[in-house]
Amino acid sequence: MSNDELLFFTSMPQMLPLYTALRDQLDQLHPDVTAKVGKTQISLRNRYVFATVSLPWRKVKGWPEEYLLLSFGLSYRKEHPRIALAVEPYPNRWTHHVLLTCLDDLDETVMGWVEEAYQFSMEK
Repeated sequence: MSNDELLFFTSMPQMLPLYTALRDQLDQLHPDVTAKVGKTQISLRNRYVFATVSLPWRKVKGWPEEYLLLSFGLSYRKEHPRIALAVEPYPNRWTHHVLLTCLDDLDETVMGWVEEAYQFSMEK
């Protein structure tokens, strides 16, 4: 993990273990994944960005105060109660947002979605 990734969590260090667990799982499955740190998010990419993580930047009614927002792209809208929001910024390009608050949230279901997003990005 890069120093920039570590510094990204300065404002909410309690979310770093969750991000570390996500990166560790991704590194085991896909050693080619790289992270690009921006001001508001970390982009996870192979040839293309397939997922991003970000910290809360404003309060959203009904959402917890502390979470890691995992966003990933698919060609269709996935319906699941754990998906907080799904938007279609382009035809057949759905961005899904999942709130992660603890390590247990990073389960097989979520990692399956991330894997699906990884594979989808490889088909572009």
